[in-house]
Amino acid sequence: MTQRIAIFPGSFDPFTNGHLETVRRASHLFDKLIIAVMTNTSKQPLFTNDEKLTLIRTAVAELPNVSVVAQDAKLTVRFAEKLGAQFILRGIRNVRDFEYEEDIAAMNKIQAPQIETVFLLAAKKYAFLSSSLIKEVAKFGGNIEDLVPPAVACELRKKYKAEEG
Repeated sequence: MTQRIAIFPGSFDPFTNGHLETVRRASHLFDKLIIAVMTNTSKQPLFTNDEKLTLIRTAVAELPNVSVVAQDAKLTVRFAEKLGAQFILRGIRNVRDFEYEEDIAAMNKIQAPQIETVFLLAAKKYAFLSSSLIKEVAKFGGNIEDLVPPAVACELRKKYKAEEG
């Protein structure tokens, strides 16, 4: 029987509890789940890829079938093919996410018809979360403790404290 392998691509800047909840749920659906840290060329990242890899690996350490890699291909479907993945996992928070992701999934299907996109709806308690919103709240000293894994909260505080000094 073929292993069901999925990639979960994203910039994860930073990795949130919403991302983590999606990963936990997906880890039960797939034999192997690969979190692919990607570069979003339209955004200026707060964390380096190495920092993201370390933080995400810490957050998912208890999930034995989950691994974390940096993406080294230009198209997500090409990276999925390289890793032997048959699925691309995407989290959906709201209708706007769905409309955006639906178009990407259609394009991916043209590029790699053998790869299926799987959408998981965000848990209600995380449906409002975005990495951009987390960074904004953290920058101004707001409470992010229940919104990101502990290591991420610690690193966010360090990053923004360094900016002040």
